[in-house]
Amino acid sequence: MGIYDRYDVRTRINAAGLLTRLGGSLMPAEVLDAMTAAAQDFVDMAELQAAASVVIARHTGAEAGLVTAGAAAALTLGTAACLAGLDAARMDRLPETDDFPNEVVMCRTHRTGYDHAVRAAGALIREVGFNDRATGAGVRDVEAWELEAAITPRTAAIAYMAAPGSRPPLTEVVALAHRHRLPVLVDAAAQLPPPENLRRFVAEGADLVAFSGGKAIRGPQGTGILCGRRDLIGSAAFQQLDLDVRPETWRPPEGFLPRLPLGGIPHHGIGRGCKVSKEEIVGLLVALERFVALDHAGEQARQEKAIAAIHGRLAGVPHLEARLLSAAETGRDPLLELHLDEAGLGLSAFQLSLVLQHGDPPIHLGERRAADGILTVNPVGLRDGDEAIVSARLRAACEGNG
Repeated sequence: MGIYDRYDVRTRINAAGLLTRLGGSLMPAEVLDAMTAAAQDFVDMAELQAAASVVIARHTGAEAGLVTAGAAAALTLGTAACLAGLDAARMDRLPETDDFPNEVVMCRTHRTGYDHAVRAAGALIREVGFNDRATGAGVRDVEAWELEAAITPRTAAIAYMAAPGSRPPLTEVVALAHRHRLPVLVDAAAQLPPPENLRRFVAEGADLVAFSGGKAIRGPQGTGILCGRRDLIGSAAFQQLDLDVRPETWRPPEGFLPRLPLGGIPHHGIGRGCKVSKEEIVGLLVALERFVALDHAGEQARQEKAIAAIHGRLAGVPHLEARLLSAAETGRDPLLELHLDEAGLGLSAFQLSLVLQHGDPPIHLGERRAADGILTVNPVGLRDGDEAIVSARLRAACEGNG
C-alpha cells in the first residue's frame, strides 16, 4: 500500500510535462535523503539562506541568491526588493506604495497570469506596446524605445518575461533600464532546460532572475530561486525572513544581509508568507548541484527514445498522425505531437484527453494546442514502462475501446 493509497489519492502518468498541478517533478533519492537529514536539526534560517546564496551565486554567476517558495514567490520578493530597496520603513509599508515609485514597466506581449505575483508586492504594472505580431495585425513587436518612453519618476523597475523569441532582446532592455538607474526583473521560471540558461540572463545584465526549483531542477515542488544583485537579494531576504528578533542580540550573516540605511530592522515583511523550510532549502541546493552536473545530452537522448517508442507503437492508429519534434525544434523538451482527425475519430482533443484522465491509471497529455486538435506527449515526466501504457491506452481510445 503506497502513501497515496492511504489517503485515497490516485497516482497518475504524467505525459504533459512538469506542471505544478501534477506535482512538479519527481525528486531524486539523493534530494530526498538530504531533506530527511536536514529535518533532524535546528539551524539559523538566515545563516542557511546565506549559505544557499553562495551556492546559487556559484552556479548562476549572480552576486547572490535566495531560495524562495516557488518562482511566483521569487517574483513577489523581487518586486518588493525593487520597490523598497534597503529602506526599512518602505518595507514595513508594502503593499502601500503611494508615496514612492511603484510602477513596473512591462511589455504587453509579456503579460501573463503571473502578473499577480508582481502586483502582490504593491506594484502597479504600466503596460507598453501593442500585440500586433501575435494577432497577425502587423510584423512589429514591442520595441525598446517604447519601454524607455514609458519611464517616469514613478518607475521602480522593468519586468521581462523570458521565453524563446521574447522581444525586445533582454540586452536592449537592460541597457535602457540601466541608463535610468532602474533594475530589470526577469521571469525565467520555465526556461530550464537548457542548463546554460542558469547563467544566461545574469550574463546579459539582468538585476534579478526568478527560476522554478521544482521543475527541471527537480528540487522540492514548492521551491524557487531568486538570484541577482547583492543589495536586491538582501532586500528580498529581509522581507522573507522571520524578523521577530531583538536588535540587541541579532547578528545577521555578514556579506548576505546588508546594513540598512535607517539603522533598524523591519518587522515581518510582505514576503513572510513566502517562507521556505530548512528541508526545502537543503533539498533545492542538492538538486541544483545535481542539475549542474547532470549529463543533459544523455537525459535528452533518454527522453527522445521514450517518445520514439510511443511514436512507433501508434503507427497505423486511425484518425491520428504522430509527429516527433526534437528539442532543437521546440527550444526546450522534445515532444510527440498527436494531430487528430476529430471528425473521423468522433472525439475532440479535449474529449480524448478526458478519456485518458479518467482511465486507470489516469494519463495526462499536454493540452496547450488542444483547441487546434493537437495533444502532446512530453517525456520529461515519464518513468520506465510508462511509454507502453500511454501508447496502448491511446490506441485503445482511438479505436473505440478506451
